[in-house]
Amino acid sequence: MLAFIGQFFSNFKTTGAILPSGAFLARAMTRSARRTGGPRRILEVGPGTGAFTRQLLRSLRPGDELHIVEINRAFASHLERRLLACYRREHPEVSVTLHCAPIEDAAIDGRFDAIVCGLPFNNFPGPMVRKIFRKMMSLLADGGTLTFFEYAGVRAIKAPVVGPHGRKKLRQHHATMKVLQRRHRGQKDLVLANVPPAFAHQLTR
Repeated sequence: MLAFIGQFFSNFKTTGAILPSGAFLARAMTRSARRTGGPRRILEVGPGTGAFTRQLLRSLRPGDELHIVEINRAFASHLERRLLACYRREHPEVSVTLHCAPIEDAAIDGRFDAIVCGLPFNNFPGPMVRKIFRKMMSLLADGGTLTFFEYAGVRAIKAPVVGPHGRKKLRQHHATMKVLQRRHRGQKDLVLANVPPAFAHQLTR
């Protein structure tokens, strides 16, 4: 918790929330990845301190492969120290790789059965959002799912206080989400038992 709050104040644009995601949102975000038959290739983008990572690690089976991409070095170090190093020692039959890089530049290839993304897209400019989604969709296998989230009502709450430029960015973000949902059979689940409540969005390649 302290690691997350510290990074919120120093890196708000890439952190996006003052509290880690709760267990109910983590289960909703990882549901599709957990249901996929194995052996599975799973990618997590923007794990932060690992709320979704913990759920993914619990679901992994021998032969599965998990890649984790985190741009924030403090979060990456926290994940390696608190979760991943111990997990690898106890589960040598599972491949878990951490990449400290932007998803656009991460040294990963092949296709993934599921991608779980915790990036705060409402904080990013429109061109960056579109570039990240293009990259992630290109990494999905046919029939694979991409799950991401946003806080319920966040754009309506931000619009009155962000100024004309900020409202333009929010409109662009809304338009991008609508296009993605149409093209990729978008679905969403409202998770009320999170602080604040959030939508878990799912796209299918």
